[in-house]
Amino acid sequence: MANTILTSDLILKEALFQLENELVLASMVNRDFEAEFGGPQKPGSTIRLARPIKGQVRTGKVQSVQDTEEGNTSFAVATQIGADLDMSTVDMTLSIDKFGERYLKPQMIQLANAIDVAIHTELYQNCPNWVGTPGSLVNSYADYALGPQRLDELSVPRSKDWMGVLSPADYWGTVGSVTALSADAPVKSALQKSNLGRYANTDTYMSQNVKAHTVGLWGTTPTTTASTQSSTYAATRTSTYLTMNLNVTGLFLSTGTVKKGDVFTISGVFAVNSVSGDAQDFLRQFVVTADATADSNGAATLVISPAIITSGPYKTCDAAAGSLKTITFKGTGGTSYKQNLILHPDAVTFASPPLFKPPGAVKCSVQSYKGISMRLIEGYDIVNDDALWRFDILYGVLAHQPWLATRLSGT
Repeated sequence: MANTILTSDLILKEALFQLENELVLASMVNRDFEAEFGGPQKPGSTIRLARPIKGQVRTGKVQSVQDTEEGNTSFAVATQIGADLDMSTVDMTLSIDKFGERYLKPQMIQLANAIDVAIHTELYQNCPNWVGTPGSLVNSYADYALGPQRLDELSVPRSKDWMGVLSPADYWGTVGSVTALSADAPVKSALQKSNLGRYANTDTYMSQNVKAHTVGLWGTTPTTTASTQSSTYAATRTSTYLTMNLNVTGLFLSTGTVKKGDVFTISGVFAVNSVSGDAQDFLRQFVVTADATADSNGAATLVISPAIITSGPYKTCDAAAGSLKTITFKGTGGTSYKQNLILHPDAVTFASPPLFKPPGAVKCSVQSYKGISMRLIEGYDIVNDDALWRFDILYGVLAHQPWLATRLSGT
């Protein structure tokens, strides 16, 4: 192939191609709201995302008009990441294939990993559901099937294909017992390489970006405080993760810690079918959405999701948190656990709108490829005869409906 003097537009197109090839989670989740941001954006641009409205069935012939309570939350594209290159102008006289492989691909792999890690962390830390025994390897069909089973029990819609994302260890623990999982065919993109096939009615993937969560050091006998605690959809519908405050005690005095992402149950508070409202035979799980530390009396106020709502179409539990009910956290205090996920794509939303072009940038290009937008600004070091490039991506990620997913451990 003949050499080509590389231009900014050509370099940016190749960079976007390389980046998209390395994305896994960003290629799987909800991208419906990217168009809402319109033209070029600056960090911090925000839109409002509406939550689905639930209906309610009337009994008898007398009309009973249901109030419409539309929930919503803010979605900001506030994270800017980038990669920078500095090289001799001699190296620019290359074929775009060689340039992409030698210089762009290593940078784009790092950017893709950063995006995928951000998506995984945002979802797992705000997902209240967690099945299996923390610390146990997923190594059978029965283990894996606990995830889709829990989503079915919670009436998560099948309007889109569900997906499973396993850590390398859990994937290899599973693949040995199930011949349906196979990814040996030659493929090009990271998403194709990680696609393990259809398994337990989910599209199953392996990702090296599955994070581990280190749970807090809570205490020996955490309980709710004496007062009954619950909320309403009207009071919580505009909170980011449908949250409420829960007052607890029995933590280690002054040192008890509850970490964002910790999951727990409350004795006597059962989950409900999200459509019928009927009580399930398992306790409702809650996730802590902000770190908390106990005071000198071992008490703390936890911000939890979902809120405890005991009536109406948005009911989440069959009962409020009563007096001094036992709180049981998932896992062993201070221990780390891999956070495999089974999810509906709408559990988390990702957007990458075009970045604003600085008026002082002489050579600036902004392009989009398969929903990912990137900006390239080119400079020149006259002393060293070096070409300078900075690649920037603006994105936002939000666990818009984290209850449409579950974390998964083995048994």
